[in-house]
Amino acid sequence: MRISPKSTFSATTISILVLATLTACSKAPEKKERPPAPVTVVEVKPADVPLTKEMVGETAGYRDVDVRSRVNGIFLKRTYTEGQIVQAGQVLFEIDPEPYKATLDQAKGVLSQEVAKLEKATADRNRIIPLYKENAVSRKDFDDANAAHNAALASNSAAQASVKQAELNLGYTKVVAPISGTTSKLSQSEGSLISASGESGKLTTISQLDPLYVNFSYSEQDKQELEAAERSGQIKLKDQNSLATTLKLADGSTYAQTGKINFSDNRVDPKTGTIRARAIFSNAKHELLPGQFVRVTLDMGTRKNAIVIPERAVMQSQADYIVMTVGKDNKVVPKPVTLGPVVDGKVIINSGLNAGDKVIVEGQMKAPPGSTVKPIPASAPAAATK
Repeated sequence: MRISPKSTFSATTISILVLATLTACSKAPEKKERPPAPVTVVEVKPADVPLTKEMVGETAGYRDVDVRSRVNGIFLKRTYTEGQIVQAGQVLFEIDPEPYKATLDQAKGVLSQEVAKLEKATADRNRIIPLYKENAVSRKDFDDANAAHNAALASNSAAQASVKQAELNLGYTKVVAPISGTTSKLSQSEGSLISASGESGKLTTISQLDPLYVNFSYSEQDKQELEAAERSGQIKLKDQNSLATTLKLADGSTYAQTGKINFSDNRVDPKTGTIRARAIFSNAKHELLPGQFVRVTLDMGTRKNAIVIPERAVMQSQADYIVMTVGKDNKVVPKPVTLGPVVDGKVIINSGLNAGDKVIVEGQMKAPPGSTVKPIPASAPAAATK
């Protein structure tokens, strides 16, 4: 069989094309470079910021007064509703008054006898004085008349005091509120025998809730550190009498009223190493009750040239805190930092950052350490990612 030259050329051409195709298929595809990830950054600029301190406190009544019986007797009646607001001088309880009425009547009877004795002694003395001046009676008779008058006068005064005491005891059978405030639970029940001494004499407690105290403590170390920072010029503290305080309640809400410090102890508790302090708050609506635990925030002054960044820029790595920054050639550089207090969603950086550092606040998950990113200032509009 003969193969024509034309057929031979076609076969050769096909072989070359197949070989070229196989060679092309064996080449690796070109790697396409990934564009830098866009991240939002803020440039660190030192600024003066409020200096605050947060502590745990406990509310307490402005005045807490135990209402007690001042006389012994049977507890007859309660004249108010437990937990109700009462006014100073309002009758709250009644103790059986009958024994004290009898005692008062007896004292008045004794007083009447003593008044009669005094009148007779006075008349005798008045009669003997002119006779003594005329030497019609002896000196002994004169002295006896004066002594009898003075004794009657003393007995009359004692009888008057007994009547006064009996009247007081009778009045004490009506137990009144010593101050205005809110009453607590009744300590004794009607029909009980009340004693003026001991715990059985306590009937209830009245708490004055407006204004209201908040007691808290701060450490000796905090005091020393603040004073050292003030001496070095890092902070400027306000006068203690003008320290404003705010409260955060258990549900996370902030109490509407602002208080002020009205007491700070002059000694350190040796057991705890803390100093006791107290703030006072208006509580006209009785929103706060004694015994509540709250968080007290003190506006203590100004921290000068502080480095502040958004709280969301801080990442935690085990026990450390890290901030991602953009360095030279737009490379991501992690920096460990130490944190200060949080103020309005921004955290103060005590150490780890310097003025001019560019901190990543959004896009940290797309910016591993060492990678190249495209920094976008936080004030600029966000770029659309492709």
